[in-house]
Amino acid sequence: MKFPRRASCITFIFAASCIVQNSSLMAQNIPAPVAKKIPKTLEKFNDKRIDDYFWLNERENPEVIDYLKQENDYYHKMTAHTEQFQKDLFEEMKARIKEDDQSVPYLYNGYYYITRYEKGKDYPIYARKKGSLDAKEEVLFDCNELAKGHAYFQLSGLSVSPDNKFASYATDIVGRRIYTIGVKNLETGEILSDKIENTTGRSVWANDNATLFYTRQDAVTLRSDKVYKHRRGADISKDVLVFNEIDDTFNVGISKSKSRKFLMIESSSTLTTETRFLEADNPDGEFRVFQKRKRGLEYDVSHFDGHFYIMTNADKATNFKVMKTPETATGIENWKDLIPHRDDVLVEGIEIFRNYLVVDERSNGLNKIRIMPWSGKGEYYLPFKSETYTAYPSVNVDFDTEILRYSYQSLATPPSVIDFNMRTKEQTVLKEQQVLGGKFDKNNYVEERLWATAGDGTKIPMSVVYRKGIKKDGNNPLLQYAYGSYGNSMDATFSSTRLSLLDRGFIYVIAHIRGGEDLGRQWYEDGKLLKKKNTFTDFIDCSKYLIAERYTSPKHLYAEGGSAGGLLMGAVVNMAPELYNGVIAQVPFVDVVTTMLDDTIPLTTGEYDEWGNPNEKKYYDYMRSYSPYDNVGAHDYPNMYVSTGLHDSQVQYFEPAKWVAKLRATKTGNQLLFLDTNMDAGHGGASGRFEALRELAREFAFFLDLEGIKN
Repeated sequence: MKFPRRASCITFIFAASCIVQNSSLMAQNIPAPVAKKIPKTLEKFNDKRIDDYFWLNERENPEVIDYLKQENDYYHKMTAHTEQFQKDLFEEMKARIKEDDQSVPYLYNGYYYITRYEKGKDYPIYARKKGSLDAKEEVLFDCNELAKGHAYFQLSGLSVSPDNKFASYATDIVGRRIYTIGVKNLETGEILSDKIENTTGRSVWANDNATLFYTRQDAVTLRSDKVYKHRRGADISKDVLVFNEIDDTFNVGISKSKSRKFLMIESSSTLTTETRFLEADNPDGEFRVFQKRKRGLEYDVSHFDGHFYIMTNADKATNFKVMKTPETATGIENWKDLIPHRDDVLVEGIEIFRNYLVVDERSNGLNKIRIMPWSGKGEYYLPFKSETYTAYPSVNVDFDTEILRYSYQSLATPPSVIDFNMRTKEQTVLKEQQVLGGKFDKNNYVEERLWATAGDGTKIPMSVVYRKGIKKDGNNPLLQYAYGSYGNSMDATFSSTRLSLLDRGFIYVIAHIRGGEDLGRQWYEDGKLLKKKNTFTDFIDCSKYLIAERYTSPKHLYAEGGSAGGLLMGAVVNMAPELYNGVIAQVPFVDVVTTMLDDTIPLTTGEYDEWGNPNEKKYYDYMRSYSPYDNVGAHDYPNMYVSTGLHDSQVQYFEPAKWVAKLRATKTGNQLLFLDTNMDAGHGGASGRFEALRELAREFAFFLDLEGIKN
């Protein structure tokens, strides 16, 4: 379990021709904000860095808020001519969405659970039906009502007690991912007096229906570090501390096994795992260590029929393997191989059923779903033909079934939820996402998989989609997206909003660069720590390939990334600014050295295994050499749109704010530079589904306006 600096990964595209560069914005005589300079010397290993904008860290300073508002005002004035276009894009994207939509129901503990939306409303409604889909609906939570009066609202961590009578839930009204847990009586509708503040939002019921386990975070760093036990209706101040994770490089979580027999406390860092377990029937018992932590040993535990099943990298299993041990003997010395390690196959997860083991795998950068009968006879893989698809097991909460529920989509194929009979191999499409408006036909789009060659000879895969009829003559606008950190694979997923770009001539490309796990665990290892620059050069080499193959050209090439992908954007524009006409950096992690030296900032200590610990000189020097903020230079940067949230808990607002201020003072040329700060939200942006579309419309309008596309 990781808590990285990651953004919700927004992906899109466009597709038109005959584009003319727009210079109207650049000709406007609107003065850009100028942040004052208050030099602060930062010194480490005899290296002195002068940070003129360190003062922007002061969140409560009125001058800081004033500067952010000045930047917002500048952005809005400079883009005033696109306001109607933004509104049109918003309505266009909204019109494709089925507003009165709902999830595919799933059966759990006697109830069918449904998440649905009503027309014209921003937030979901969580509901259930007892025993049958024809039964009367019980509304558990209407988030539209709960969100009233709040600029931001998020409900998370919904957990129903085993007797189905109570639900714990968590709300965040700031966007900083600091949740308040409450309890609702589902029979009477009463919200109980239990109100647990400053939590991660995660909570789990013991089998007695009265004991609730939950996780809290450090007030300063927001590191999830404590597990508490609460008795429903009791004084919160009397809650019992069950576990305290004192190693500040670890985070802690709480869950219940699918078998419902065990409660699990998971402590994890980037490289190491330690799990504790306790019978859910005995909430006042003592948690036992499953396997003591050992640096470099990662494992994930499932339980079924008297045994634990462990997905692990034990015995140098770089791509992970599956092992098995009796529940009475959990130490690693008792683990036995069930699925051995394979050099060319990454094991990403398992689903256990009474008669089948389902393995979620990745091979050659593509998802595979492997069906393995416990009888040992007749295993097989689900057949997928495309090379730009995503498929994975979905909600499978029942042991006693031969039905596997999985999801499938591609860059041009809307997401489907499918029930697959593992015995008969028959499948039923329960739902395919509707794309309204009457114009969408997936046959109008072309999907490709390309391979660029990196400077060290490594082949880098790319997933590509565009509208049929495009000529590869170098004149196509192209948006290249990537993330490249934490081992997060960027799969080829569908987006109805992206059609607003595709249908206007854009080509859309996902670059599966090192730092993710797209091609296995080694792909991740080769894009972190002292190999982090591979992430940046891979992206640049993909851009050069796309230009060389005439998919686009530098005056029509655009790039986007968020959070750690925003770091990627910052590094790329320092290293190869001439390749791109425009760049969007969402909540970008750009002040790497200063942030990683400050262990009071949320997430820092837990990320030493990702970026390195700059208190060691070799890591300090390496970070110093690529940190976007520290390497801003006096050259022409691409047109840039930078977004952030004032309450962001993962990448603090001041990183992009400082970066933009320094860029303004240092860069040459008259390219656009915007800082857009959401004063009400955090890392994920706006909370409502339609408000999020407004943010996306602003981003699309930025690219389209640069291309001279007006409608």
